[in-house]
Amino acid sequence: FVGGLGAIAAASTLPTDSLANSLVQKPLHPATDLWFFQKPITPAPAQVMFGYAAITWGGNDMQAIKDVAEMGFKGIQLRSNIVPEYASKPKALRDILSQHQLEMVALSSGGVQLAPEREREEIEKHARHGAFVRDVGGRYLQVTDGFARRKSTPVADDYKRLGRLMTEIGKRTVEIGIPLGYHNHMKNLGETPEDVERLMNESDPRYVKLELDIAHYFQGGGDPAKAARQYKDRLLFLHIKDVESPLAGATGDPRFSYRFVELGRGKVDLPAFFAALKEIEFRGWAIVELDAVPDKTRTPKEAGMISKRYLEEKLKMKV
Repeated sequence: FVGGLGAIAAASTLPTDSLANSLVQKPLHPATDLWFFQKPITPAPAQVMFGYAAITWGGNDMQAIKDVAEMGFKGIQLRSNIVPEYASKPKALRDILSQHQLEMVALSSGGVQLAPEREREEIEKHARHGAFVRDVGGRYLQVTDGFARRKSTPVADDYKRLGRLMTEIGKRTVEIGIPLGYHNHMKNLGETPEDVERLMNESDPRYVKLELDIAHYFQGGGDPAKAARQYKDRLLFLHIKDVESPLAGATGDPRFSYRFVELGRGKVDLPAFFAALKEIEFRGWAIVELDAVPDKTRTPKEAGMISKRYLEEKLKMKV
């Protein structure tokens, strides 16, 4: 993977406070940036492995697993809604995925809530989800944030608090071999390119990576190809999707008039983004994601096949 040494070199000393002292279990040894071990010793060409996100199936995860495997993807991203059923029997889920020849690339752990009284609860919750990923044989834990821009305007302390909380969560998950990635998201704290940069600066790069969602980044006013180059040393994995904006007949700020669509049907410059991945020699997972099927006459699997054909036929990518 790309990263490692650059991320270590970029690591800054974060302020020590009561949160770090009281909420984090003292590790047996200092946590290590896993990128150091995942970066090839010798130069290697870019390699993108494709998975698909189960979110499109709206909680019907067994159907999602079946369909994603039948579409020919090798990995899947599940959400935390699956944890209650399989928390006590992770091997059962691991076996189901194995039977379908799928790897659990990541688990969406949900948003990190910023209320001061919930700090302990948030760290413990996401750390448990990280342990679940490990027990199922998965790779990564994804978090967003619980900040609602519709209700309030962010201040400097919000970025600092989220950066600090994610760092503490990442310390816990990296100890068990599960790297943590922050998912940039519209209408949350990490909405614009400036927001994302601020959060990356407020978190420790040894413990918090970037899970770049290219459609959210584009809709927030950014250039995904530029982001790939800027964060090449911190890219954990990717969300690949497209966005249509503004919607017909919409009024007001066009940034908030959008819907996610199948690859090649929106405004994201996908060829430029994959060219940037090749340039930075990215080697890792890209999860194709569609939050909901835009054309309700199609099934999630049919929508997924549209994106798969775009990758294979238009971009000549191997899925």
